[in-house]
Amino acid sequence: MVEIIATVESIEQATALMPYIDTLFFGEETFGLRLPASFTREEQATLIQMAHQAGKKVTIAVNGIMHPEKMTLIPEYLRFLRAQQVDQIAIGDPGIIYRMQQNPDCALPFIYAGETLVTSARQINFWGRKGAIGAVLAREVPFGEMKVLAPQVDLPVEVLVYGATCIHQSKRPLLQNYYNYTQQTEAKDHDRGLFLSEPKKEETHYSIYEDSHGTHIFANNDLNLMAQLPELTAHGYHTWKLDGLYTRGTAFVQIAALFAQAKAAIEGEQLSPADAIALSDKVQALHPENRGLDTGFYLIDPDDIK
Repeated sequence: MVEIIATVESIEQATALMPYIDTLFFGEETFGLRLPASFTREEQATLIQMAHQAGKKVTIAVNGIMHPEKMTLIPEYLRFLRAQQVDQIAIGDPGIIYRMQQNPDCALPFIYAGETLVTSARQINFWGRKGAIGAVLAREVPFGEMKVLAPQVDLPVEVLVYGATCIHQSKRPLLQNYYNYTQQTEAKDHDRGLFLSEPKKEETHYSIYEDSHGTHIFANNDLNLMAQLPELTAHGYHTWKLDGLYTRGTAFVQIAALFAQAKAAIEGEQLSPADAIALSDKVQALHPENRGLDTGFYLIDPDDIK
């Protein structure tokens, strides 16, 4: 069975998403990376209850690199999540695994989400032996390598099939440093809509923002693998992630509905290549006009990656 995981930006959007997804993905900015919204503890409890009442699962983002001041807060946060009976957490910092081992009362099932580190079956299976129940595949892995990896892994592997791709994160406050140098006062969060362009390539659009985890820079184009879904599922990739960081409101809900339509067709063995392309075109129509859309690393020949 295919699992559709989707980020969420509000309780209202969660209600609208529920018929189309299997797992909600959210959290709070202190611990979670690149989320569409940061929810209070009360809101998180409400969302978890809503999801469970609808028969859905919840993954909480605890995937930041936890410097000492944040790592000390981890046990209390995990105890809160455990009290809310959250299904699982996504983590990237191995220190959190250590904290759970040292504090069994806050231990939770976890998915290893080490970003660019998760590129091989050996890496995925290693974290499986450390207790992971799943892993998030790096977005830089092309399909040529995914085909080799799939039969070797012992865990479910999550693949981003729609949304923004972060290509650089620095703990340094690069935007604030720039504002200090240029004597400006500007907002730095992702709602500000800042982006970088390459010299002599004004059409490039590398979104950038800053939060307590540092500075985040995103690929020029977002990802859409709708047309590749039959191929992905045929090779065992049944866990699909939809990221709504830059696709907001009802547009993201409608895109989730299209992926749910594709899921139903694939499970019924009724999604033809032409149907997949038609659905992909509908995703394109709903995608923000100021953001590009392509297949990322998916179609790149592995031999061409240096």
